[in-house]
Amino acid sequence: MGDLELLLPGEAEVLVRGLRSFQLREMGSEGWNKQHENLEKLNMQAILDATVSQAEPIQELLVTHGKIPTLVEELIAVEMWKQKVFPVLCRLEDFKPQNTFPIYMVVHHEASVINLLETVFFHKEVCESADDKVLDLVDYCHRKLILLVARKGGGDLSEEERFQDSTPMQELQKQAEMMEFEISLKALSVLRYITDCVDSLSLSTLNRMLTTHNLPCLLVELLEHSPWSRREGGKLQHFESGRWQTVAPSEQQKLNKLDGQVWIALYNLLLSPEARARYCLTSFAKGQLLKLQAFLTDTLLDQLPNLADLKGFLAHLALVETQPPKKDLVLEQIPEIWDRLERENKGKWQAIAKHQLQHVFSLSEKDLRQQAQRWAETYRLDVLEAIAPERPRCAYCNAEASKRCSRCQNVWYCCR
Repeated sequence: MGDLELLLPGEAEVLVRGLRSFQLREMGSEGWNKQHENLEKLNMQAILDATVSQAEPIQELLVTHGKIPTLVEELIAVEMWKQKVFPVLCRLEDFKPQNTFPIYMVVHHEASVINLLETVFFHKEVCESADDKVLDLVDYCHRKLILLVARKGGGDLSEEERFQDSTPMQELQKQAEMMEFEISLKALSVLRYITDCVDSLSLSTLNRMLTTHNLPCLLVELLEHSPWSRREGGKLQHFESGRWQTVAPSEQQKLNKLDGQVWIALYNLLLSPEARARYCLTSFAKGQLLKLQAFLTDTLLDQLPNLADLKGFLAHLALVETQPPKKDLVLEQIPEIWDRLERENKGKWQAIAKHQLQHVFSLSEKDLRQQAQRWAETYRLDVLEAIAPERPRCAYCNAEASKRCSRCQNVWYCCR
């Protein structure tokens, strides 16, 4: 694995120290692109470190140099760009770029940042180093969970059907929609890691999670809808490792990773002493939470034995009286990144889009070639294969494959 090391410790520290926040109008600019490339390198190095279970210097550097709040701000800034500026760009009649990849990199930036946060938030000190920005991150995760709950079931269209008769910008919009699902699943994992620290979170953060957003009830909704599972052609499929995979009949009772994240988050929010003291069990909350009893089978308890405590809690909850909603006057911090960005850029979305059209996304052929060269240096094929969540499969027999088609570089096979 040493041969695949992307960054030396000194290089990683330089990249981490250089991380900064960008204004919305700067997204896609030369300086922003350089930081995006640096973030991707940090992201891949963090995954490599976690894969071999060695010391994780990227996480330590981010904490030491106080860059977790910067990453949270970047995450929310690109989320706002995608909601407010990107649709305006897509509607501009005079914007017909020859190559949409520079815009795609901005759209993809949110996935890069949330992936890095998911990798490092496993460590509790990372959550603690977020300071008051953890409030903004909780709000971000709540928005993504709402998207998951609202997601319609049913089979997705094939790639050919998605992009049939589409303009490049329409294709880009569809790719962004597909990416949003994976980003939301990453946000679920980040939220679960935040709940691991529930006993050390501020009162404002706890109140935001339990009262403002009522996350326990939202997590129950997620378990009921299970948007990462579907039936396709009569076969059960789970969304894992970035794609839908058919689950063998012998594996269908096995706990899905994402279901496991929801159960652990529920356990933390309902059984932690700090959270239990502050969660108001209204009649609505009681009704929602008691739905969990139907899911707590012996098979599930065998895989997550700690849920036996949750089962006991629910049995007790069924017998107790509910509480009226609390009307206490609480002075608390509130998330500020989204509101501040919206206030600073209100009424400027059209102007930002036109500025980026003229100065950021209308690259010359020479600039595109130079940018493509930098991307090729960033996304090294050997490293991407090393951090892949699973080995490639043969396109013919689905066995583990070791050979790649030399022509298209996409299809794998196990024999000639």
